[in-house]
Amino acid sequence: MARGVRRVVGALTCSALVMVALVTEPASAAPGVARARPGTVIASGPLPHRLWYPGATEKAFLLKYVTASPFKGNALSTGTLFLPKGRAPRGGWPVISWAHGTSGIGNSCAPSRIGPALPARDRPYLAKWLRAGYAIVASDYVGLGTPGLMPFVNGEPTAHSVVDMVKAGREFAGAKLGNAGQLSRRWVVVGQSQGGGAAIYTARYASELGGRGLSYQGGVATGGFAYIERFMPLLGPGVAPIAVGHLTAYMAYILAGFRYVHPEVGINDALTPVGLEAVKHAETECTTTLQKELEDVPIGNLFTRSLGSLPGFSEAIADYMAMPEGGFDRPLFMGNGLLDTDVPYAFPAPYAESLTLRGEPITFRTYPGDHNQTLIDSQRDTIPFVRKLFAGPAN
Repeated sequence: MARGVRRVVGALTCSALVMVALVTEPASAAPGVARARPGTVIASGPLPHRLWYPGATEKAFLLKYVTASPFKGNALSTGTLFLPKGRAPRGGWPVISWAHGTSGIGNSCAPSRIGPALPARDRPYLAKWLRAGYAIVASDYVGLGTPGLMPFVNGEPTAHSVVDMVKAGREFAGAKLGNAGQLSRRWVVVGQSQGGGAAIYTARYASELGGRGLSYQGGVATGGFAYIERFMPLLGPGVAPIAVGHLTAYMAYILAGFRYVHPEVGINDALTPVGLEAVKHAETECTTTLQKELEDVPIGNLFTRSLGSLPGFSEAIADYMAMPEGGFDRPLFMGNGLLDTDVPYAFPAPYAESLTLRGEPITFRTYPGDHNQTLIDSQRDTIPFVRKLFAGPAN
């Protein structure tokens, strides 16, 4: 299957190399992390200019901060802060906490190191938010570029990473950037793909996790997933027999993250040699590389038995990645594409319908294109949606 383990690593300037060393030091090297409050900034430095959004960025920084572990207690995450051009309005720049799409789960895949996994799509998109007068904070997610493994699509720790990045950005701005660079208490979450799922989960718990120090206004999730945990127990030999490289890569990332968080389930017992190799490579290889390696491998070739036959699997996978079914306290926009093959429409559509029937504050829109086109097309709806969120009273 594999053509060798390859890593996607951008060329680094000397200043960037210093920051890489800074943000990858062992957790034990950062005193007091276990007792620190979430959002505490442990280290900071300038973000290399090659990762800025040209014509839209005034300043940009790399932060390392305290957040929640996928296990009990605190852990470390890294993330970026982008300031728009000009001077902050009264009360500070309104904040977008960007939840990024799949880039990989190995440390070399962190967006704070290499930028977006799909730069042609994401860079213009994020630059547009900056030009509209929003500051952007963007978590790498816990374990991506910091000790441990990033728990791919694990809802709870990802939501903590997204919320705590807002706290970290505000702490850093308050201490270092003066009046022109202050960040508002008011914020929204915006995410695409993996980040769309992160945005949905974050939207449910943002007010609770943010506490009194933040004012969560609402969220946007495009290309977000749901109900995949219901499909996972059915996977086994011969299931999904057609090779679709990006779907097999996503599955390898899910299995790697799940194995890390739930080793007690014994996921290896259900994997073929091909499956074991795919999951091993998923722990280090970034998205483009892993998709190429798995382009001829059907998902069913990963398994020796159905995942549902593993004792405790169904319960554990639901705990790991199931989306919340209620309790949203602020407006949430969901947008998905009818031709999406990354997150097939059949998964998020019934979830959105369920939330609507429960009376949750959901706006659901469909678009005629695929996964990436949905992010582009949705801007005609999402930009006014976010503008309206900030126009209302603070929560």
